[in-house]
Amino acid sequence: MNAPLRLEIIVASTRPERFAPVVAGWLVTALGERPEFEVGVLDLRDLALPVDLTETPEVEAFRARLAGADAFVAVTSEYNHGYPAALKTALDSAKYEWRAKPIGFVSYGGLSGGLRAVEQLRQVIAELHMVSVRESVSFAQAKRRFDKTGMTDDAAAIDACDRMLNQLAWWGTTLRAARTVEPYPG
Repeated sequence: MNAPLRLEIIVASTRPERFAPVVAGWLVTALGERPEFEVGVLDLRDLALPVDLTETPEVEAFRARLAGADAFVAVTSEYNHGYPAALKTALDSAKYEWRAKPIGFVSYGGLSGGLRAVEQLRQVIAELHMVSVRESVSFAQAKRRFDKTGMTDDAAAIDACDRMLNQLAWWGTTLRAARTVEPYPG
């Protein structure tokens, strides 16, 4: 049980001119200083998940990747007070693979910093039998928060990220141990 937790970062925005890679890149860099995590990135732009939720080899591969994860972070923008459709498709493309696993959120957007999208996601996450950690990271007016190298000096976001990752590590370790002892009953 001392093995690092497999953490999958889900990059939710698929728009052509998206800012998501900057935010996700910053998170990957922050995770580089956290030996308790082994990090993967699931960029929804690169996945061919069918919106009609049909079974395909791509969906099977996606589910296998989720099954191997111990925790998740969704990096999400906010579009029209909600989260991207690609993220809803990803969430609905699997079922049991999400269960009894924690998820954190890094959001970005205009004045709200994506917080309305996160609040909607927390409802969906609960229905998937996941644990939504309390702490989240939010970047209001995100393009102003990052420098040309993709880093930020936003102290509140850096602190929130550290607290979120601490919670993900605790929940990830606890739930991995519990799943090993007894399968989740959902």
